[in-house]
Amino acid sequence: MAFSVNTNAAALSALQNLTKTGTQLTRVQTAINTGLKVASSKDNGATFAIAQSLRADVAGIKAAKSSIDRALSTIDVAIAAGEAVSDLLIEMKEKAVAAKDAGLDSASRTSLNNDFTQLRDQITSIVSNAEFNGTNAVKNGGTAITAITNDNASSTLTIAAQDLSLTGTTVALSASQTIGTAALASAAVANVESSIANVNTSLSALGAGANRLELQRSFVAKLSDTIEIGIGNLVDADLAKESANLQALQVKQQLGLQALSIANQAPQAVISLFQ
Repeated sequence: MAFSVNTNAAALSALQNLTKTGTQLTRVQTAINTGLKVASSKDNGATFAIAQSLRADVAGIKAAKSSIDRALSTIDVAIAAGEAVSDLLIEMKEKAVAAKDAGLDSASRTSLNNDFTQLRDQITSIVSNAEFNGTNAVKNGGTAITAITNDNASSTLTIAAQDLSLTGTTVALSASQTIGTAALASAAVANVESSIANVNTSLSALGAGANRLELQRSFVAKLSDTIEIGIGNLVDADLAKESANLQALQVKQQLGLQALSIANQAPQAVISLFQ
């Protein structure tokens, strides 16, 4: 064995091993701190790129879910308005049928007519106020309800607006409809019955649209969860394994320091050759 004070091969080898252990220890500590085995492109470029692409998909899906939630709120308001209109029409039918009685006195007929016109005007009030986030799907010229259904907005789901106003065709009543006479009451009964049937059809369409939105929201939520799990499988660290690695590397680091210390003492043996 050659003795040299200029070059200590054993110390250099020990230092290299200690540096390698230190690098591994840093990686393990980062994985424990972040919970990720691939925290940056330096850890694994290909896996990191795939994970980033999937994260972008999840971000797009979250936007789609928000769009569906807004659409559901809008259609819930529209359905509530439609149900209220349907209830009002049922009350109006009761008043109109009662007003068909030819034997009514003038005061009773006037009272029924007043109730009827108040209910009629309430329809207009409900329809005009059935708005959510700037969208009213039940007024005359109402806006269709549209929601984004995928991560890049290339697919949408649209629910047609339903005109429940007195100026449309669904509610077969005019804004001036009255039951002031038996003849007018008879005509009103026919109009109200037709209106009830039409409004029920509109409610059915809105209800079916709401169900479609609910199903899409459920699918989007499951899709987002599935992608999140996939990302986790790619980049999440196994903390039990990393904990075991940490223990082992800490022991290796301590042994490496001792080995380096011993190697650094080797050149001192040369002094004994000159004594």
